[in-house]
Amino acid sequence: MPSPAAPPAWEPYRARLAAYADARVNYDYVSQTEYTSAAGWRIDNYSVDLPAEAPGAPAPAGAFAAAQDVLRRYAFPPPNLITGYFDPRQPLEKRIMVLRAHSLVFNFYFGVRVADVVDEAAEFIPSPSGAPGPGSERVWGYGYRTLEGHFERGQINFSVHKNLRTGAVDFRISAVSQSGHIRNPFYWLGFKLFGRMLQRRFAHESLARMRRLVAEALARPQPLGGAAG
Repeated sequence: MPSPAAPPAWEPYRARLAAYADARVNYDYVSQTEYTSAAGWRIDNYSVDLPAEAPGAPAPAGAFAAAQDVLRRYAFPPPNLITGYFDPRQPLEKRIMVLRAHSLVFNFYFGVRVADVVDEAAEFIPSPSGAPGPGSERVWGYGYRTLEGHFERGQINFSVHKNLRTGAVDFRISAVSQSGHIRNPFYWLGFKLFGRMLQRRFAHESLARMRRLVAEALARPQPLGGAAG
């Protein structure tokens, strides 16, 4: 008799996800564009080159499409630092995630809400030959905002970009953040000492993991048909 299928990885977090469904964002995101380092906010931008494609629209089985798949699954964060759990049946733009952060021997759980889903091609002026202009770019990605109870406040965005003129593809991470309210003095001290280091480690290891996962996807035999969504 076959063994019963294991439950989805997110199933044990169903109650946590439900608890975060009505949770509020823990900062004033309406004024987010006005946040600066001078006002006490950390502004971060990171990027990594991915395998290039031929110029023009993203290839159905190219680096852009592979990176989209990794992003949708939230598979790029290093699992030894951050794992995200969510109901995959939820539309991306309505997704709530429980993040399990691991540090030393501790696991911490935080809620985030997806925001600013982007799927667009920048307008361009065609050249006389009809080729894309120098500023043409296809962008796909999303961000998420921190909810009540998170040790941080702010938003982080993840996006994959393709230059339609050159074929260059890259993955970008941008964030605005500051420390949130931490009641436990032991956790407050730990986050004070190691929080910034872990932020940078998360970014750099996420870039490296994205590049590796995309390379692995491109190395696998590709099915016929399909398109970048």
